[in-house]
Amino acid sequence: MKPSALFAVLAFTLATSCATTPPPAKPEEKPVIVGETTRELVEAAPEWAKAEAESTPDPEACKALAAVPPGAEVTVFLGTWCGDSRREVPRFWKALDMAGAAPFTVSYIGVDRKKKEPSAPVTNNNILYVPTFIVSREGREVGRIVEESPHGIEKDLLALLTGQAQGLISTRTDLTSSP
Repeated sequence: MKPSALFAVLAFTLATSCATTPPPAKPEEKPVIVGETTRELVEAAPEWAKAEAESTPDPEACKALAAVPPGAEVTVFLGTWCGDSRREVPRFWKALDMAGAAPFTVSYIGVDRKKKEPSAPVTNNNILYVPTFIVSREGREVGRIVEESPHGIEKDLLALLTGQAQGLISTRTDLTSSP
C-alpha cells in the first residue's frame, strides 16, 4: 500500500472515530432520603421550598393549630421523590409557620420509592402511600391523613388534633379506616 493511501485510511479512521457522539446522559436522579430526617434537610431542595412558598393554607385553621390540646405527636412519612409529598408536606410547613409555636411534636421519616425502607417504621405503621401524617396521643394512634388531604392538610390535621375527627382521612377510596 502506498504511503498516501495508508495515510488516507488512517485519517478517515481517526476522523470518524472521534466524530462519534456519545449516547445522551441519563437525567441524574436526585438522592432519596430514607429514614429519620428533618424539615431542614428536605426543605433544602429548591422544588420543596418553591412548593411551600406557593401553598395557601387556611389562615384561621393555621391559627387554631397553635391552640390544640398539648401533647400530641405527628409523624410524617414522606417520599422526597413523591409529587404528593411535595404538595402536602410544604403546605403543612407553611401552616405550622403561620400557627407560630405548635403544642405538638413533629417527626419526619423518609421512605424509599418502593415504600419498603426503613422497614421497621414502614411495616409497623402500615405505610402504603405517602405522604402519611399519623397523629398520636399517649402512644396511641388517633388517626392519619394519607396521600391527599380532602379539606387541606391544616384543616384535617386540626380535626384530628382536637378530636373532631379520628381514623382515616384521605381522598383514596381503596383504604380502610385505621383506629
